[in-house]
Amino acid sequence: MNIVYQIAFLAFIGACFRVATRISNKALVDILITTFIIFCGSIIITGFVLSEFGLTNTRRAWAVGVFVPAFVMYIQFTKLFGRERREQFTFFEIIGERIQFFVNWISNLNKFLKSTFFILLTTVVGLSIINFLLAAKTPPNEWDSMTGHLVRLLYYLQHGNMNHFGGTNWNIDTYPKSICTIQIYTYLMSGKDENFFKFIHFSSYLVSIVASFGIAQKIGNNFSASVFCALVIALLPNVLMQVISTDTDIVLCAYTSCLVYYLLKYKSTFKRRYLYLSGITIGIALGHKITFLLLVPSLCCIVLYAVLWDENWQKLLIPRLKHLILGTLIGVCLCTLPTGYLTNLKQFGHPIGPVSARQHQSIERAGDLKGLLKNGSRNVVRYLFDFGNLDGIRNLALGDSINRTLKSSLVSLTNHSSLRLEEETAFTILPFRFNKRYEFFNACPFYGIFGFALLLPLLFLVLVRAIKSEVHYFFAIAFILHLLALSFSAAYDPWKGRYFQSTAIFIIPFLTLLFTKKFNIESKGFSFLKTYILSVCVLGVISAIMVVCFNQRALPFSFQNQVSVFKKERIEMMTWARQDLTKAYQKFDSIVPQNAIVALADMNDDFEYPLFGKNLTRTLIPINPYEKGLQPIPKKAEYLFFAKSVIKPQFGDIRLGTDTTMTNVITKAEDYYLRKLNTR
Repeated sequence: MNIVYQIAFLAFIGACFRVATRISNKALVDILITTFIIFCGSIIITGFVLSEFGLTNTRRAWAVGVFVPAFVMYIQFTKLFGRERREQFTFFEIIGERIQFFVNWISNLNKFLKSTFFILLTTVVGLSIINFLLAAKTPPNEWDSMTGHLVRLLYYLQHGNMNHFGGTNWNIDTYPKSICTIQIYTYLMSGKDENFFKFIHFSSYLVSIVASFGIAQKIGNNFSASVFCALVIALLPNVLMQVISTDTDIVLCAYTSCLVYYLLKYKSTFKRRYLYLSGITIGIALGHKITFLLLVPSLCCIVLYAVLWDENWQKLLIPRLKHLILGTLIGVCLCTLPTGYLTNLKQFGHPIGPVSARQHQSIERAGDLKGLLKNGSRNVVRYLFDFGNLDGIRNLALGDSINRTLKSSLVSLTNHSSLRLEEETAFTILPFRFNKRYEFFNACPFYGIFGFALLLPLLFLVLVRAIKSEVHYFFAIAFILHLLALSFSAAYDPWKGRYFQSTAIFIIPFLTLLFTKKFNIESKGFSFLKTYILSVCVLGVISAIMVVCFNQRALPFSFQNQVSVFKKERIEMMTWARQDLTKAYQKFDSIVPQNAIVALADMNDDFEYPLFGKNLTRTLIPINPYEKGLQPIPKKAEYLFFAKSVIKPQFGDIRLGTDTTMTNVITKAEDYYLRKLNTR
């Protein structure tokens, strides 16, 4: 029976692709990213509707339902939003033209660019294959997903809907749920393969690459420059780390890249369909994650440049903005409002969630305005220091030693200033350190050498007007605004490298400047600039390889005393970040049947996803919901899994064996017990 749903899944992708070809310009980038937006938007809308009817866990409803929004979008964009005369083309015609163009392009490259592109491209392809295998062959094991992101998917499937129910971790109920609809759909259509929870993340990686190429093409109109931009973003350490994750930031990066592309596409074509696509993408992105609001000031810069920057802006302001605003209202109504913000407002009196959850990372921790300005400014400097590291390369002890040596003088200079970056901890989740813990820079790097050796210097040259480029100046302001938003809106977090994926969309286009007359790396002959760029690319490639191959969360190859993730036992792999609880969870799994009903009296930060079992078939019932306190044990429960700090153990309870002696852990695990309950 699974094959029927798998065929339906492929048919839906084909339908999205078909709709995209009918509403796009004659451009491969247009078709690919529009396919992605239609795919995501259709599933999100379908998911909310099915939830209202209690059909979240009904595969037949999903298999048929997703085609309806896709068809409606087709009607909207062919009859209403995109009535401009469309180009006549076939997809195979585009492919043929692109292949011929690609062959001619390669033959005309100079030796330097041929070498550079060969190194970058082969690395991207090789690492993509490794990451694909990791995504397809290993279970999820990202921290937030073990406590919340994936846990709630399985609760929604148990309940048959995505209504608020009161989970152990606050983000189970309060986080926007649009990403859940996509993950549930791909999971069910795949035949209930949990690795398809990562489908949207791997797809987002590919879409971000394609959209970055398109953005660069609209800015520089240079194919070589666009390819270079696409390859570099594909190799950024923080982007690579998210490819196999079930975290949500790489998906937001994909939405952002599509939105920026649509806005620039409008500037070059003035076809209003791109304003409506932009608006719908805004609705999807805002429904995906509230941190999209931090991108709004930056995106307003892009809107100003792409939509309003015109000599006749006063006459064009209303006609252009009305389509963007209307498209945004449609996107918000369909893809944002149902995602949970209104439910949060009803349950907690705030669209984001309860006070305790908001204060964990909120602006309120900075104190008054003076404190915010002071501590927010410190965060700007802290994040700039995080950019200035050999990420990837420092995953090995030798690389970390080189990294510390290179920045030692700057660290010393900063320590003698009044900044007190390490000493002041009021506006930090965890205290800032010039030399982070290995877990932080291994799991959540920033841009690595591409960032501080190429991207940031080019940004600086544009800001001081040493390079004069109107479009790049707008993108520079957009980058700065997002950096400021991340620094001032929440406390410093050493895990925040993943947030800067979306910021990369604004800085990657600066690489197109290398292909202008000022630098002219397309010319033949030797230059010191070419040598420098090639050196950075080689080190960037080494960095990217080490990011993937020494990723402790998913080590693809055995190294020294560390075993490849492909050889690890399931629970050992899933609990790599909290090894003090591994044996306890393994014991639980060996005792409790795969179809058992288990009441959970655990804590907010405990891993729950591994408790569902290898086939995700156990029924789990949280009885210590966030901020509600301990609830009665349901009569239908067959087992009770509990933390000693929540329920006092009694005679006959089984201590599962948490290693309470383990030190140097970021968050210590609870002492877990199991109780066999009397059942009818």
